[in-house]
Amino acid sequence: MSTYRERPAAGLDCVWERTSDHPSSGRVVPDGRTDIIRYPDGGLFVAGPDTVGHVTELGPGRVVGVRFGPGVGPAALGVPAHVLRDQRVPLAELWDDLAALEDALAGADDPGAVLADAARHRLRAAPPDPLAGAIAASVTAAPVAGLADDLGLSTRQLHRRSLHAFGYGPKTLHRVLRFDRAVKLAWTGVPFAEIAHRTGYADQAHLSREVKDLAGVPLGQLIRP
Repeated sequence: MSTYRERPAAGLDCVWERTSDHPSSGRVVPDGRTDIIRYPDGGLFVAGPDTVGHVTELGPGRVVGVRFGPGVGPAALGVPAHVLRDQRVPLAELWDDLAALEDALAGADDPGAVLADAARHRLRAAPPDPLAGAIAASVTAAPVAGLADDLGLSTRQLHRRSLHAFGYGPKTLHRVLRFDRAVKLAWTGVPFAEIAHRTGYADQAHLSREVKDLAGVPLGQLIRP
């Protein structure tokens, strides 16, 4: 049996946990976010922002993670998001002296809360780009120059700050965040044609093509239990 659950976490996107009593696999898809993950053997890794979906294989046990909101993770991790794009990196390569954190996790009933506290501590010391939230909220299919003007940036500055905060340029960021909204709606049972309309795709066929490009499988297969 395998279970997956998420819960809110102040200052972060969420804390999540996957438990299984047997080896399992799951498809990870782009969402514009970065995660810190603790595996059953105690290993700590960072999952960078993805550009395509992929299948992960997990052994039995409890996997716990914290997910940063779009544009937030790089500040806590100390590297630009594009360095982590499509990568899985040991946390020890990014954070010095993990001994205290590893000790706290080893004795914790709620390791997700311990990871969340560590992530928030890092964010207090190094806040994210103040424009990251505005970029994520405003990025659309409209010309990049218009968004740059709205934010008081040149198009080159917008592209550089987008790469640093999200791992993608503005156009790719728009594709990824729109896809993420569409998948979340699909999980709630919204009809695919309505999803296409609500998230700004030209039609359901456009939605289908984008999902297949970014996830690697059709939307119906992606949300199949």
